[in-house]
Amino acid sequence: MPHPKFNRDKLHIRSLRERKNQLSVEKNLIPLSFVPSGISRENKDLIRKTAGKIITAKNNRKSVMLAFGAHTVKNGLAPFLQELIKKGWITHLATNGAGIIHDWEFAFQGKTGEDVRENVRKGQFGIWEETGVYINLALIVGAYEGLGYGESVGKMISREGLLIPDPNVLRREAVELMDTDPEYAAAAIDFSGVIERNNLASGFLDIPHPFKEFSVQCAAYDLGIPFTGHPMFGHDIIYNHPMNHGAAIGRTAQSDFLVFSHSVCNLEDGVYISVGSAVMSPMVFEKALSMAQNIKIQENTCISNHYMVIADLAENNWDWMKNGEPPADNPAYYLRYCKTFSRMGGEMHYITADNRDFIPELYRCLKEADQSG
Repeated sequence: MPHPKFNRDKLHIRSLRERKNQLSVEKNLIPLSFVPSGISRENKDLIRKTAGKIITAKNNRKSVMLAFGAHTVKNGLAPFLQELIKKGWITHLATNGAGIIHDWEFAFQGKTGEDVRENVRKGQFGIWEETGVYINLALIVGAYEGLGYGESVGKMISREGLLIPDPNVLRREAVELMDTDPEYAAAAIDFSGVIERNNLASGFLDIPHPFKEFSVQCAAYDLGIPFTGHPMFGHDIIYNHPMNHGAAIGRTAQSDFLVFSHSVCNLEDGVYISVGSAVMSPMVFEKALSMAQNIKIQENTCISNHYMVIADLAENNWDWMKNGEPPADNPAYYLRYCKTFSRMGGEMHYITADNRDFIPELYRCLKEADQSG
């Protein structure tokens, strides 16, 4: 017998207009002219080396991947991420579910970030109508269209809306394609149910995004650059809303994992950068690299000359490249991201730095390297 489940339909859901936001594009976006001052000379040298590796990888059409946590968006680094993909210095962006949400809220209302302590106490944390409806609906539409998690949200921002089909058409498609394309048929059935359950009108649903110029997902979608989202069930505020649909999350997230893995397949002589993502980036990367290696070994080759830079705030006095993995009684052993990436072969470096210093310094070094080359 199934266990009892929480009924999200009973929630009192309020509009984003009522929420106090801690961050705004006017106050928090960091301009491209910003010159960081918190980088040590040693780390500057390593970032300069990284820039050179990126330029070489770009010239050789190799993957240059940047995975980051939500604070990279919250800290106002969107202009740098946009410029990195526009210049072709980064070929793939990846983030977690929170990174997707904060980027979308900036695009939608120019603000993001709520007081978690206060709003949990009030029973209001994450229970917001627009974020819950529009991001979940974008993923449901994207699952039907065969898109990935980040791509689905990026498309909604770029086009400032979503196309809602006639549910009767969806059901007919499902019947016609049930034998030849059961995944598509299932997504169509799911979509038709969402439309009818929420009384959505067929046609184009206008969703203005007046601040979309600040969205990294939108820029990536417009440029055709992979921006993959790697969520975990229950980790993000969109799970609080009744519009949330587990199958759509699964379909779009699975698509993005496979897109991510495809980019990893091209990582020989390429670059992987992980910024402030202590869980998502290392966990997704190790599985993707293992799959990529499996295919390469079948082709009588391997991925062994990849270059990895891991940047985070935690202090680290262990030389992972020189000394290998520390013993279990050393605190460095429990830096999960360092431990994971040190096991991935290639060349790995760790930088203790704020993302507001690391990414602008990388951008500055890339500009210099590109101009001198």
